[in-house]
Amino acid sequence: MTSLVDSHCHLDFPEFAGNLPAVLQAMADKGVGWALCAGVTLERFPKMLELVAPHANLFAAVGVHPDTEEPAREPDAATLVALAADPKVVAIGETGLDYYRLTGDLEWQRERFRTHIRAAKQCGKPLIIHTRSAAADTLRLLKEEGAEQAGGVFHCFTETAEVARQALDLGFHVSFSGIVTFKNAVELKGVAKMVPLDRLLVETDSPYLAPVPYRGKTNQPAYVLHVAEEIARLRDLPLEAVARATTANFFNLFRAAKP
Repeated sequence: MTSLVDSHCHLDFPEFAGNLPAVLQAMADKGVGWALCAGVTLERFPKMLELVAPHANLFAAVGVHPDTEEPAREPDAATLVALAADPKVVAIGETGLDYYRLTGDLEWQRERFRTHIRAAKQCGKPLIIHTRSAAADTLRLLKEEGAEQAGGVFHCFTETAEVARQALDLGFHVSFSGIVTFKNAVELKGVAKMVPLDRLLVETDSPYLAPVPYRGKTNQPAYVLHVAEEIARLRDLPLEAVARATTANFFNLFRAAKP
C-alpha cells in the first residue's frame, strides 16, 4: 500500500523525549512513511531542526503558534525567511488565530499572523494555518495579505463546511486529525466527505488528539492510519485510494519535501 504522511505533529514535545526510535519504528510498522513537525516558538525551533535533520522522512516548519503570549522572540518576516532557507524546512507555521483561550485586544495576534503570511510569500513556502474560534478573521487576513500566493493548509480542521469552502476557494488544502474519528464529530465527518480528494490531508497533531481507538492516550504519527481509515469509510473508498491521494497532495503542496 502507498505510505501515508502525518502532515502535522510535534515530535519535539516532551511527551516524545528519548522515544524517537520507537516512534519511527511504529510509523514504519503502520505504513506511515513521512511526518512534518510544525514549529510553535522560535526558541524551540533549533532543537526541532536538530531532531529531524538526520531523518530523510521527517520535515520541519518554522513559526510561532498564535496563542503563544509574549514569547522571548517575536517573529519578524526576515527571521522566518532566513530560518525557512534550511532544506529541511518545508513550510511556515504553525500560524493563524486562536481566540479560544485568550481575551482582550488580540491585535498582536493578528499582526503576528500577517508577519507569517508575508514571510511565506517571500520564501515561496506554504502556510500551516491554525484557527480556533476565529474563522472569520483568519479568512479575512488571508485575503487581505494575498495568502493565496503562498498557499497552504488549514490544519486540524474543526470548522464548518462553509469555512472549508472559503479555504478551498483561496487554494488551500484541508487537513483532518483524529477528531474526525470521534462519534460526536458529526458535522466534521460531513466536511471530510465534502472536501475534494485532491485537496485533502491527514494528520495526528500528536501528541494531542489521539484517534479512536486510542482516544485519551498520547498520540503519535503511526496513528494517522486510523484517521485515513475513517476518511476512507466516510467516503466509501479503499484505504489505498485515500493514502495515495493524501500522500500525493502532501508532496504537491510542500514542494521542498522530497519523497
